[in-house]
Formats: sequence, structure tokens, C-alpha cells
Amino acid sequence: QVQLVGSGGGLVQPGGSLRLSCAASGSIAFIYSMGWYRQAPGKQRETVAFITWDGTPNYADSVKGRFTISRDNAKNTVYLQMNNLKPEDTGVYYCHADLYDDLARGDYWGQGTQVTVSS
Repeated sequence: QVQLVGSGGGLVQPGGSLRLSCAASGSIAFIYSMGWYRQAPGKQRETVAFITWDGTPNYADSVKGRFTISRDNAKNTVYLQMNNLKPEDTGVYYCHADLYDDLARGDYWGQGTQVTVSS
């Protein structure tokens, strides 16, 4: 059974920084990509950033130049460094992994971590 455990959310003032982490564990054969989605109140979940197995990052236009995603393949862990945070970055951030376990390829989600940007 595969689990994703995310951490690092919190309350920060505009212009501040936070770092999110997400570790995947369990019967993992290969991780194709890992990343973060977010959902603000009353809005649909949206992609923030993800990184593929070969280290290629992808970002939403709204976070380019402010967020950096990185990955430690040996630890099955992905990190999201968020700088110059804005109030519109507020939401619940969900870790996601597209991976192969012992049986098949599938999508896995973490429990979500709250990020609040407010003065």
C-alpha cells in the first residue's frame, strides 16, 4: 500500500516563504512524477507544480519565478520552496504522485496541508 505524507504548511505574511515536503512510502516500483495541487475555498483544485522522474519541472503560470520544485529520488520525496507568497496562494495544498506500485500505475494523493498567506 502506497502512502503520501505531506508537511510544511502554515500561516505566513505576504512576501514570506514556506517549504512543503511530501514523502511517498510503501510498495513503490517507479515514480513517474510527483507534485503539488492546491484548492482555494470555492474553487476547483489546480496544478501548482510537478516534477517528472528525470527531473523536469513544470509550473503553473501563476507561480513561475516564485516557486521551485525539487525531488530526492532516493527518498521518494518532493519539495516545494515557495517564495514571495501572495494572498492568492492561500489554499489546501495536496501532494500527488503518478507511480507504479507492485501491480499497476495509479494516482495517489496526500492528506493536504493548509497554506494561508495573510497580514
